[in-house]
Amino acid sequence: MQTTTLSFENLHNHGELFANFFRARKQSFIVQKNWDLPEALDMEYDQYDTPASRWIAIHEFGEVYAGIRLTPTTMKCGMYSYMIRDAQRGLLGTIPEDLLYEEAPVDEQTWECTRVFVSHTTPQRIRRRVHALMVAAMLKGSREQGASKLITLTASNWPRWFGRCGLDAKAVGREMFIGDGDYQCVMIDLTSNLH
Repeated sequence: MQTTTLSFENLHNHGELFANFFRARKQSFIVQKNWDLPEALDMEYDQYDTPASRWIAIHEFGEVYAGIRLTPTTMKCGMYSYMIRDAQRGLLGTIPEDLLYEEAPVDEQTWECTRVFVSHTTPQRIRRRVHALMVAAMLKGSREQGASKLITLTASNWPRWFGRCGLDAKAVGREMFIGDGDYQCVMIDLTSNLH
């Protein structure tokens, strides 16, 4: 199994992986979760998939088992910044504006982690390994970009999962029902995982 951090700078080195990543996102978010998201060429995407972002793929033999998108909180593209902040600013009707207790950060050392998924086709016998690879790649990829914190909108059962993964995290917003389940904004402190 491989872990690859994709960017607009290196996607030409990875053949179909970039397209397969977005195909897996479509399967996870549009087909499985039934979320109303943009799609084209059998791929899910949104306005936050820009050259500023990085995409982490856990994959083997062309199949994407899991993925993560990382975006700097300093990102701007037209009227958009990053997903959590834009939701707070009322630009996204599908996510409540009161998702955070305080104003969304705009900080070079804070990155956003979104569109996290594990493909439904990922065999049960390797899921624990896939989760471990996701966490390791998220930490490494974030630190390579200079991040010391990650803000994420994640399933509200995060304390159980994050604790098992050794992540230092705290809630920075209320629990809320979005689309298919309960979610909550969480801040992950990367400084305790600098080994």
